[in-house]
Amino acid sequence: MIRKARITDVVEIQKMLRDFAAEGLLLARPLSELYTTLRDLVVFEDEEGTVAGCCGLHIIWSDLAEIRSLAVARSCRRRGIGRRLVEACMSEAVCLGISKIFTLTYEVEFFERLGFRLVDKNMFPQKVWADCVHCPKFPNCDESALLLDIA
Repeated sequence: MIRKARITDVVEIQKMLRDFAAEGLLLARPLSELYTTLRDLVVFEDEEGTVAGCCGLHIIWSDLAEIRSLAVARSCRRRGIGRRLVEACMSEAVCLGISKIFTLTYEVEFFERLGFRLVDKNMFPQKVWADCVHCPKFPNCDESALLLDIA
């Protein structure tokens, strides 16, 4: 089941993101940030009630939001959960009147299948100075930037 994240999910979300960050696949997020951005997050809850996936829609500007912190537990992969999490965020962006969504990712083909297109990451200086400067790979980022126009 895909649903909005709850306060009780934050510790599980942080652990999942920390595990993926340890592999260099995404940025870890401190608990304080996850609590303050909780409304950005949707989760996949498995049959046992465990959070087994998450994704965030983070508003950057009046017409721009970012898909970030997309993670799905290895035991739940290849079941369309990542797609459903991103689609939930895309639907929310439409409801909010946001016209563009971007992501920085290693999973280029996944996002291209959802309609995103490759772009130059220099299009997003807000992202670079808000988040990227905290990344251990900065300034030598090897992620790709993709953009989806939804308006």
